[in-house]
Amino acid sequence: MTLAQTSRRLALALLAAPLALSGPARSQAAVQLDGTCEKLTIEGKDATSACRPTLGNSAERRRTTFDFTTTDGRTLSFSGTGAQQERTEETDPLQPINLVTTGTSSDKGIVRNPTPAVGACTFSTPAPGKTTIACEASTPDGRTFAGTFVTQAKAAAGAPAQ
Repeated sequence: MTLAQTSRRLALALLAAPLALSGPARSQAAVQLDGTCEKLTIEGKDATSACRPTLGNSAERRRTTFDFTTTDGRTLSFSGTGAQQERTEETDPLQPINLVTTGTSSDKGIVRNPTPAVGACTFSTPAPGKTTIACEASTPDGRTFAGTFVTQAKAAAGAPAQ
């Protein structure tokens, strides 16, 4: 699968999540994007240098989640109810975030710590060029979290030139 196809699936999963997940069906969609992690802040500490060049996105039941990972076994997930997506501009959806989950992995397993938070993730509809997913959230006790990921969206083979 090309990056363009993956980017389009991400956009479709994100844009369709409120519709597909609003009924009784328990639909699930997940994609993994390759690109550049430009920023990662976990509990107010810069983790950008350890951020992996992949971003996970899933839509399950009524939740949309963006997952950042690091080379030293940490994870940061931003999660919100997909049915509450808004539009900031004609093509830029805004996903309200109400939960962040930090995690660490070790030889004993994975420990995840979900915490209520307030924030948002914005992302542009993929088109040829760079597509950015940017998330920010803070917890009631003042901890801050942020992640910015850029993927190169390319036109699919055989697509008309723009």
